[in-house]
Amino acid sequence: MGLRLTDISRTVGQEMHLADVNLELKTGSRYIILGRTLAGKTSLLRIMAGLDRPGTGKVLADDKDVTGVSVRKRDVAMVYQQFINYPSLTIYKNIASPLKIAGVSRAEVDRRVREVARTLQLDPLLDRLPAELSGGQQQRTAIARALVKESHLLLLDEPLVNLDYKLREELREELQHIFMERESIVVYTTTEPTEALMMGGNVVVMDQGRILQIGKTTEVFNHPRNMKVAEVFSDPPMNFIPARIVDGQARLSACMQAPLVGGLQGLTPGEYTFGVRASRVFLNQRHESDISLCGEVALSEINGSETFIHVGCGRIKLVAQEDGIHGIKGGSNLPLFINPEDFYVFDANGDLLIAPTAMD
Repeated sequence: MGLRLTDISRTVGQEMHLADVNLELKTGSRYIILGRTLAGKTSLLRIMAGLDRPGTGKVLADDKDVTGVSVRKRDVAMVYQQFINYPSLTIYKNIASPLKIAGVSRAEVDRRVREVARTLQLDPLLDRLPAELSGGQQQRTAIARALVKESHLLLLDEPLVNLDYKLREELREELQHIFMERESIVVYTTTEPTEALMMGGNVVVMDQGRILQIGKTTEVFNHPRNMKVAEVFSDPPMNFIPARIVDGQARLSACMQAPLVGGLQGLTPGEYTFGVRASRVFLNQRHESDISLCGEVALSEINGSETFIHVGCGRIKLVAQEDGIHGIKGGSNLPLFINPEDFYVFDANGDLLIAPTAMD
């Protein structure tokens, strides 16, 4: 039982929105579609919902072809980036609206509305109008209206993107509990790797209308299939350094050389690309085996409670992700430290050869 998309493509005008998409979603599972803006996430959700029809390919629900079936005839609920509520209806009536359209009995409507309202902490607000609510409460209402349908397929298109940080954290945690309690297929899109990791489940990494990798979220994060997946599934993007294996060492430039230790020992002479996440580049030495370089700070970028420090040394450009706020001036010299066992190694085609095994 589930939803299956086979050979899905969609072109709008001269623009390719989706290409050769094959995806199987199982009932009772959670899928996070991760990709940057214009990766094709919303286009894919709209085809799943029946809002758009693919140019090629089929959509099968429980092995039944529903490719040409409209959204009104499908068992689906969808939440958009921008919350949409009926301004003249109370919160109760907003949540109840899809059930009334479906002809559900008054007693059952009341039971389901009040149950989902309690789950999303809306029960004290049911008699209010949307304009009397905060942005977070209005988005909770839109989510409640989707959840109350108890649809087999629940689609959420970056539902928290327009909320402030604190509200996003609260709702994200609530949604995880809600999803785990449901037997529906849940599909949740995001541009943020951190959010994908927090939501767990399975991840579908997309770029330019194509699926790059599918799998358990933590497994894909730890073992990205290629450099593009590693780049998309990192915030900030993974650091990539051209490397050459010569005389038992990895020469990354005049600034840095790395011994072939741990998983690197089996590398044969040749050209590679080494990758390291910004969170594994440190300002202080942590292990005796750490290698170091001293570079010039190009930019110190404060991002919430973290600082992204951009450092250059010759052809090597690195970003270090440090907890806390660090006021490091541009143009100053700064040492950086990396443990060789934190390197990912990609071959000449950009495919993953070696992934770190220890991430302390």
